[in-house]
Amino acid sequence: MSTVLALLIFVASYVLIMTEKLNRALVAIAGGVLLLVTKVYAWEEAFGFIDWETVALLFSMMVLVSITKKTGIFTFMAIRLAQMVQGRPVPLLMVTALFTAVGSAFLDNVTTVLLFVPVLLSLVERLKLPAFPYLITTIFSSNIGGTATLIGDPPNIMIGQAVEHFSFVSFLYHLGPVVLIIFVVVIGSTILLFRKSLSYDEKLAAALMEMDAKEHLKVSRLLVQSISVLLLTITGFMMHPFIHMDITTIAVSGALLLLFLSEKELDVEHVFQEVEWVTLFFFMGLFMLVGGLETVGVIDELARGMVWISGGDMPVTSLVMLWSAGILSGVVDNIPFVAAMIPVVQELQGYGMMNVDPVWWSLALGACLGGNGTLVGASANVVVAGLAASHNQPIPFLKFSFYGIPVLLLSLLISTVYVWFRYLLPFL
Repeated sequence: MSTVLALLIFVASYVLIMTEKLNRALVAIAGGVLLLVTKVYAWEEAFGFIDWETVALLFSMMVLVSITKKTGIFTFMAIRLAQMVQGRPVPLLMVTALFTAVGSAFLDNVTTVLLFVPVLLSLVERLKLPAFPYLITTIFSSNIGGTATLIGDPPNIMIGQAVEHFSFVSFLYHLGPVVLIIFVVVIGSTILLFRKSLSYDEKLAAALMEMDAKEHLKVSRLLVQSISVLLLTITGFMMHPFIHMDITTIAVSGALLLLFLSEKELDVEHVFQEVEWVTLFFFMGLFMLVGGLETVGVIDELARGMVWISGGDMPVTSLVMLWSAGILSGVVDNIPFVAAMIPVVQELQGYGMMNVDPVWWSLALGACLGGNGTLVGASANVVVAGLAASHNQPIPFLKFSFYGIPVLLLSLLISTVYVWFRYLLPFL
C-alpha cells in the first residue's frame, strides 16, 4: 500500500509541477507533507532525505549575486557589450549568446537570465529588433553554458553533491570540451536561421552608442567588495581539490564574508528578502518526494530495470541514461528527473558496476542539455518566458519547441559521439 501511495503522490506532484497550474514549490512541499500524513516515512527520515548541502550552496550563491547586483555591474557590462558591436543585430546575437553562456557557467543559469534578460529586452526595444531570436538564443546559451560547471545548472549542483570525488575542475575538464562544441554548432545554426529577420538601423544604433553605461554603475566600496568576494569564491571553487574544502563551505564562507563587509551599506534582512526562497523550498520538497520513492523501494527497482535493459553493459547504460535524461528533461523540468535518477545511479554500483563515472557524465549532459527541448524543460526557460511575458514579448510554447527540439536532438547526437569516444571505448 505504501508503494502505491508514494507513486501516486510523486506522479500527481510531477504532473502539477509540469503543468504549472500551481506554484511548483507549494506542490513539492505539499507532496512531501502528504508522504508524512500517509506515514510513508517519518519526520526524521524526511529531513534526512533533504540534501542540505545543495540548499546551502544555492542560498549562498543567491546572496552573493543579490549584493553584487546592487552595484549595477551586470547592467553596465550588458550595455558595454552592445556598444562594442555598435548595435549591429547579428554581432549582438553572438554577444548575447557568449555573455549568457559564460555567466551561466560561473553564476548559474537562472541567476544569469534574471539579471540579463530585462537589460536585453530594453536593448532590442531601443533597436526595434524582434525579441524572439534573442530570447531563444539566451535560453539555449544558458542551458549549454550551465552544463559546463558544477554550479552552472541545478542538476550539476545535485550531481556534484552526490559524488564526492567530483570537483568544480572535474566538471570543466569532463564537460567543458563538448559544451564548447555544442555551443558553437547551436549558436552558429541559430544565427543562420534568424539573420535575415534582423535588420540594422543606423539611427537607432547611434542612439545606443550615445548611452552612458556608467550611469548604471554605482562606483563605491561595495562594488570593489562584491566583485572581489565573488571572484575569490569562484577561485575557491577551482582550487577545491587542493585546499581540501568542499564547495558548499567555500560558498557559505564567501556569502558570510560579503554580508559582513557590506553590513553598513546594506540591510541584511533586505538581502535575505531577495533570496529566491521559492526555488529553495522547491528543492526541499523535491528531495522529500524522491525520498518517498527510495523508502518504498521504487528507486532500487529502477536500478534493477536499467541493469536488466543494459545487461550490465556500461556503454549501453551510459547511452540509455544520456538519451532518456535528454528526452525526459525536454518534456518536464530537469530538476525532478535528476533528483530521481541520482539514487538510481548510486544503486548501480550495487549491481556490479564499480566505475559509474561515465553514467554520471551522461546524466549531467542529458539533463542540462535536455532543458532546451521545451519551455518547461529547465528553470531558466520558465524564468525567461515569465520576464518576456511581463514585457509584452510572450514566447509561444509550440514556436519555441519548433526550434528547441532540433537543438535538443543535435546536442544529444554530439554528446553521444563525445561520450562514446572519451569514456566508453575502453569498455568494449
